[in-house]
Amino acid sequence: MSGVPDDLHYTESHEWIRIEGHRAVVGITDYTRDALTDVVWVEVAEVGAKVGAMEPCASVESVKSVSEIYAPVSGEIVESNEALEDTPEAINQDPYGEGWIFTLRMDDASQVEDLLDAATYTGLIGD
Repeated sequence: MSGVPDDLHYTESHEWIRIEGHRAVVGITDYTRDALTDVVWVEVAEVGAKVGAMEPCASVESVKSVSEIYAPVSGEIVESNEALEDTPEAINQDPYGEGWIFTLRMDDASQVEDLLDAATYTGLIGD
């Protein structure tokens, strides 16, 4: 596994979020990617959709199961990683980079304060 990057925030449902101004890039953690084994299909988030914090807005399917992907904070989906529709294995190979799932414009950046930092997330997953 590629660990838990210190510069990201995390949810208890295993999404990561990288803050870039008023936007947030979202993906699933390496811990989740490892638990799912090989991701074989991705349903990307709908651009323009308004989502609430911890509302499902995308999903990934692996050889084991289908998992909902939740928006860590509320906002509007402004970009989806449509490349994942043809190459879902990018999540397997690079969950914190090319395997990002969507970007949203945050309604309230202070919601990030309710998310987990890397140390707390590491404790949650027992690494």
